[in-house]
Amino acid sequence: MSETSIDNLERRCPRLGSRITFRYCLISGEDDNPCWKIFDCWWEQFDVESYLKAHLPAEVFEKLVEKAAAQPKNKITSILEIAEQVKKQKNK
Repeated sequence: MSETSIDNLERRCPRLGSRITFRYCLISGEDDNPCWKIFDCWWEQFDVESYLKAHLPAEVFEKLVEKAAAQPKNKITSILEIAEQVKKQKNK
């Protein structure tokens, strides 16, 4: 499969609820890095791990693997953390 055809692959994003391209997943994470769910979402369509290992700097790939392996926070915890951050920003 060519890089252009991989970049243009589409699927429904479980986080956004709409159709997106693989290219979007490559830049939709923190600091314009890949989304942490990229392995879960694309493994059935092609060897996403090998592709990323070949196309990302080693440190970016390792951070992505670590983040993907970590359990995501539940929604309540995430909401409480966001509320706490907003509260701290208002108090500055």
